[in-house]
Amino acid sequence: MRGVRWNVFAALLTLGPALPALAATGESKNPSDALFVAQLVVLILVGRLLGELMLRFKQPAVMGQLIAGLVLGPSLFGALLPDWQHALFPRIPEQKAMIDAIAQFGVLLLLLLTGMETDLKLVRQTGRASVLVSLMGIVIPFACGVALGEMLPDSLLPDPGKRLVTSLFLGTALSIASVKIVAMVVREMNFMRRTVGQVILASAIIDDSIGWIIVSIIFSIAGHGSVDLMSLLWSVSGTFLFMVISFTFGRRAVFFAIRWVNDTFLSEFAVVTAILLIMGVMALITNMIGVHTVLGAFVAGILVGESPILGRHIDEQLRGLITAFFAPVFFGLAGLTADLTILKTLDIALLTAGLILIASIGKFGGAFLGAKLGGLTRREGIALACGMNARGSTEVIVASIGLSMGALNHNLFTMIVAMAVITTMAMPPSLRWALSRIPMRKEEKQRLEREALEAKGFLPKLERLLVAVDESTNGHFASRVAGMLAGNRGMPTTVIHIDKEITPAPQNPEKPANGKWRKSRVAAATRRSDIKKSKPAGSNPKDEAEKAAAVEVERVIVEDPPQPAARKAEKAGELIKGAAGKINEKQPAAEKMGEEIPVTTIVHRSPSAVAVANEAKKGYDLLIIGVEKTATQDREFQPAVTEIAQGFEGPLAVTATRGVLEKMPNEPLSILVPVNGTEQARRGAEVALVLARATEARLTVLYVAPRDPDGRRRRGGARRNEEAILKDIVELASGYNMSIRTALLADTSADDAILKEAERRKHNIIVMGVARRPGDGLFFGDTAAGLLGESGTSLLFVAS
Repeated sequence: MRGVRWNVFAALLTLGPALPALAATGESKNPSDALFVAQLVVLILVGRLLGELMLRFKQPAVMGQLIAGLVLGPSLFGALLPDWQHALFPRIPEQKAMIDAIAQFGVLLLLLLTGMETDLKLVRQTGRASVLVSLMGIVIPFACGVALGEMLPDSLLPDPGKRLVTSLFLGTALSIASVKIVAMVVREMNFMRRTVGQVILASAIIDDSIGWIIVSIIFSIAGHGSVDLMSLLWSVSGTFLFMVISFTFGRRAVFFAIRWVNDTFLSEFAVVTAILLIMGVMALITNMIGVHTVLGAFVAGILVGESPILGRHIDEQLRGLITAFFAPVFFGLAGLTADLTILKTLDIALLTAGLILIASIGKFGGAFLGAKLGGLTRREGIALACGMNARGSTEVIVASIGLSMGALNHNLFTMIVAMAVITTMAMPPSLRWALSRIPMRKEEKQRLEREALEAKGFLPKLERLLVAVDESTNGHFASRVAGMLAGNRGMPTTVIHIDKEITPAPQNPEKPANGKWRKSRVAAATRRSDIKKSKPAGSNPKDEAEKAAAVEVERVIVEDPPQPAARKAEKAGELIKGAAGKINEKQPAAEKMGEEIPVTTIVHRSPSAVAVANEAKKGYDLLIIGVEKTATQDREFQPAVTEIAQGFEGPLAVTATRGVLEKMPNEPLSILVPVNGTEQARRGAEVALVLARATEARLTVLYVAPRDPDGRRRRGGARRNEEAILKDIVELASGYNMSIRTALLADTSADDAILKEAERRKHNIIVMGVARRPGDGLFFGDTAAGLLGESGTSLLFVAS
């Protein structure tokens, strides 16, 4: 910590030699690029160092960025060395406009990031309690703020004739909590998944959402100069219509745009560009209806955050850009605008203290009352009230908007910034104290244990599925499995439908020879490059993909043959949607999908490793393969299965239907899962549990204990380990509210024991977690090979 303080001091000292050189530039009436860069460097450097210092004191880093502005502004630097401060931050409008532009765009990006962090599912899960806490926590402090604004002396108002607008802004500033600050403390205290922690976060999310709607409407009122009934009605109705369209048609449009850009563009960071464009368009739409652009950016963030294929790396790229550059510039500039020296005047100091007191009592009292009405305990209500009292970055953004539109003057702005700093820095210790006094309920403990078990698995980490199937019964069953997995997590799915009867495309699809072929942007398609040349099974997909990068890939479909290939592909997609819908019906109400999972279908004649690799570049987490002939007579996978698998580097699921499921792929399942304590076996058990829950199937977990060469079974510690392995799967099943059967057998041959148990229990499918082994072909080990060659029961291999 001492090192950080010295770094801050050293950074400030290094500014000294550069300031005289900038002074001459600052006196010029023309804006200076060098001075602009110097301002950015100083704000980012000091903001970063003071943010680091705040973290050491267990305070949010954003407060360090705001304090950096206070230190560099008239509050400290300007009071001690006014000439140097004016040289670095001159008041020339043209120069100030340059950094203001960065700050204003930074506001939109900060609201975009806030929206992306907004979890609407969390709001639905917490339900009545979070809504009441938020509403009461807004209404009471809002009323207090408006009343305070009506009593302020005219000398503190920017325009006494527009007192109502100032009062409304004060009410808004006092009523909104900061999601970022609340989330930081709740996460630090490991309360993120506790009931009270979820209610705190959900209440802060509702606060933010309602707050930005209020700010936008007040912005419209301020633009008209008074409360005009028609203009107010237009703003409210326009805002309502914007929200309705955004969360219906807009949601689908955003999802489609992100997925299309991700799948189509080859350039780097194309999805980030798409997100920024979505934000800009929605901000302009809100501006057109007469409300502030921040509402559009915030709603865009919510929609982007809910996108099914928003990868973690995309989120990190945006977050890094915003927090490293735009946040310190905006909050630093906000601190520069505030002048804490006005607090030396007794009247202003007393008014600021009164503002802080009213804000704290109003927010604390409103949130506590809402918690009691929501059925929470007194201790939980106190924790909620403490958490909701942090204003942080949200308050500063509101105050900055008020200052820019003339609803606040510099004195009121400074008072609000001081209130935001003090309430935010007081919140973490008070919330830590309150949370430490809340005991854990029994049902809460069970839920947390279940979530901890689920967090170890790989299914919760999946975001997108790729499915390669044909028209066979096995392909039908693989589509059913894909639908159950996709429905469990609401994952977008792409189907590569293999149609060997399709006629190769002509050389020029734009000039059809028989009128049957055309270019198409529809989902069902055939890649001409795949038809022209199929790569051998042993080829390296990476090398071949690079060679094929320059080959033009056309998407075409057969328009009107007797049995259109597109229709065959759509049937597989319908199977997936149907299975996903059934499992969605079994989900808890708060976790249900709001709409069908998106399914894209692509038709291939014979997909090569290159074709699969090219499709896999779009970002898939699991490939499911289901083709007519899975295995050879030599207990090996068919070359077609190997060819498809070699194009995908991630986890695989390969189906092989036999027995009753070969004749009736929609038959109810009866599942056997062999486990051996490895991570691969646990993955297989996860998949089996999802399938069993979706179909209410019987499920048996089997551990085959190896025998010693003399035929005796191992005892002692080995026996305890075997029981622990089975217990782990039982606990995982209890997280799904399922009861399962366990079996522990001893045999020298694992595949024989598995087959005997499947026959004895009348199971119709064996789900087995396996690992890929090195070699030219697809090989999962001797046990899997034995099952592949000998089993009359259907198989599902889940391979890492």
